[in-house]
Amino acid sequence: MSVQEDVLEEISIKEKAIDQHEIVVYNDDFNTFDHVINTLIDTCEHDAIQAEQCTLLIHYKGKCAVKTGDFEDLKPRCTKILEAGINAEIV
Repeated sequence: MSVQEDVLEEISIKEKAIDQHEIVVYNDDFNTFDHVINTLIDTCEHDAIQAEQCTLLIHYKGKCAVKTGDFEDLKPRCTKILEAGINAEIV
């Protein structure tokens, strides 16, 4: 690849990254591990292991990005998480 092609590819990758958003779930003292795990499986299409790992990160780190994608895809997912009583936002 030429230098120009490398630069254009890098710009393209950065532009795609800008269009991506994340659902961040925050820790609280109310929801059980099972409730958060089941919610992530239902709303984010996680498998059980991924949902459990995210839940542990939420518990020990205070937050975790549980899903990345376009805003239009994430908005209904985040709404469903919020309706389940779990604190989350799209960033």
